[in-house]
Amino acid sequence: MKIVDQKGRVTLHKADTRGHADHGWLDAWHSFSFANWYDPERVHFGALRVLNDDTIAAGKGFGTHPHDNMEIITIVLEGALKHTDSMGNEGIIKAGDVQVMSAGTGVRHSEFNPDPEHRTKLFQVWLFPRERGAAPRYDQITLDPKERDNRFQQIVSPDPNDSGTWIGQDAWFQLGKFDGILEVNYPVKRAGNGVYALVVSGSAKIHGQLLTARDAIGITEVDAVDIITGSEGAEILLIDVPMQLN
Repeated sequence: MKIVDQKGRVTLHKADTRGHADHGWLDAWHSFSFANWYDPERVHFGALRVLNDDTIAAGKGFGTHPHDNMEIITIVLEGALKHTDSMGNEGIIKAGDVQVMSAGTGVRHSEFNPDPEHRTKLFQVWLFPRERGAAPRYDQITLDPKERDNRFQQIVSPDPNDSGTWIGQDAWFQLGKFDGILEVNYPVKRAGNGVYALVVSGSAKIHGQLLTARDAIGITEVDAVDIITGSEGAEILLIDVPMQLN
């Protein structure tokens, strides 16, 4: 649903309007058109192409497959993920970790839940890159969750010298976990960027719209975004992303 007012343009994506695919070993919810689910109104939000909310069954995962010219960010929420790629990287991404894979000219990788008993939950986000044909790159960081208590913690930026990890796009990712009713103002990082905000848990009024768990809102043509979290608090993922594609 799109809304236009004096405070910018707003797109609402309620949780139950997302695409859904249950493959048994993979339960996936798609904020944007993906695989067999296609909605012409939900192909991308600026450079944000994919936001998948995945649950991977114990001991299962994605076999080796290719990517190119895409910035891929994986945020593990619960459990762990084993990663292996054609660049020679191999390791375990645990809850609280953020992985970046800049696919560039091309990379092949696999992703598996290494735990034989417990599920893995994660967000996987794809962004169109600033420039095509870059050299593939991999990075992984472990975050201190205390750094997002009642504030936003930057987890991704375009600057290798900034906090969090970095990607080849003028985009910033923030995670915040707020207790009770709090008012937060988020200034947009770059002129022309929009903000896509997903409520991970709890509830919040974002840009005047009430959202509950897994609801999302896209906001453009603003300099800042106002957030009021609900009485039960909220965990929020913000993606500050260019709206113009190169």
